[in-house]
Amino acid sequence: MDSVESLITHIQGLSGCPEDVSHLHSLLKQEEDSLQSQGSRLGSFLHLLDPSKHSLGYLYFLEAHTSGSVVKEEASGFLNIVANFINACSAEQIQVAPDKFVSICKRFKEQVMQLQVPIQGIAPLLVAIRKLQPSPEHLTALHPDFLLLCLLAKCYKAGLSILNDDISEIDQPKDFFLYCYYGGMIYIGLKRFHKALEFLRHATTSPMPAIHAVAVEAYKKYILVSLIQNGQLPNFPKYTSSAAQRYLKLYSQPYVDLASSYGTGKISELQSCFNSNVEKFKNDNNVGLVKQVLSSLYKRNIQRLTQTYLTLSLQDIANTVELEDAKQAEMHVLQMIQDGEIFATINQKDGMVSFHEDPEQYKTCEMIQHLDSSIARIMGISKKLKAVEESIACDPSYVTKAGRERTRLDFDDFDSVPQKFLV
Repeated sequence: MDSVESLITHIQGLSGCPEDVSHLHSLLKQEEDSLQSQGSRLGSFLHLLDPSKHSLGYLYFLEAHTSGSVVKEEASGFLNIVANFINACSAEQIQVAPDKFVSICKRFKEQVMQLQVPIQGIAPLLVAIRKLQPSPEHLTALHPDFLLLCLLAKCYKAGLSILNDDISEIDQPKDFFLYCYYGGMIYIGLKRFHKALEFLRHATTSPMPAIHAVAVEAYKKYILVSLIQNGQLPNFPKYTSSAAQRYLKLYSQPYVDLASSYGTGKISELQSCFNSNVEKFKNDNNVGLVKQVLSSLYKRNIQRLTQTYLTLSLQDIANTVELEDAKQAEMHVLQMIQDGEIFATINQKDGMVSFHEDPEQYKTCEMIQHLDSSIARIMGISKKLKAVEESIACDPSYVTKAGRERTRLDFDDFDSVPQKFLV
């Protein structure tokens, strides 16, 4: 091609129907090296292209123009131009060159992190994910980057916009592990420990040929969240890879020791284990979560008392669960009542606590709606699994391999079968 101007003319003329866009993509790929070599001067041509109409051509120009390092003085302008492009671009056109789009979005993410303004990247990256996704079930390379910005900005609820999707299509395993790890951390920040366990379990038990750092860090948090939520560390599911079963506990020994101390039910032993490994917990940035584990043992020991006693004094509770005094016991009990973890009343006059049964009758409109939505979600997942199973069963490579491994029967195997059943 003779010049940048002639390429712009082609972009303006071939950005209409899908067939033209496909032809344009071929031209742009042929000119990619030329664009990269002229990257520094391409910025002056961007105003000739409409990002909403000429999205594919604009993407190639923008990616080449921003391929070098961004100086601090130009950072704000870089963020604005990329954010405007993400908001305006055509999903159909950028999906023709997804790698280019992911590349420019990752540069955008890195820049907001360098400027320490992660909150500025949250809204644009969410738009980018939705435009890049063929469907809401598809995990993109931008999912982990979006969740990381939510974590850094402490905008945990913003992360729920993609965490609530049921992911069933994955391109890169690394993206899935990071998605689960960051997702687990967001649910920890929201104190939704049940969901955090689900995501961290995926990050540690999904198939992996070898142990990697993400799985190790996820397992450490998985241990802590398991103790907070369930009071114990469960065994690995049978489908967990042999590498994970063999090495994850080995690389997380201080956390395994903490789980063992937790199992004794004694605060003194748990505190001693924490003091012995506090530097390791600090290095992993898990001290805050470990302290929640310590607090949860007090709560769990109080919950055990409700299974044995109908009434108990605050001082007896303090003595039994190793709290300093009745005042601390009262604070713990009141917090647990407020959080719905126990059902009890406190008589302030004599310092006695009366424990009650769970008043929930599971017949309110809210509970029925919750059950209905859960059933609908499960039915939807079941349909997806059935479709995947049918797709695999019809896959030629699977059928061929299954045919090779199937045990072949000899005619002699039917000798003992009456002839009338062979007709």
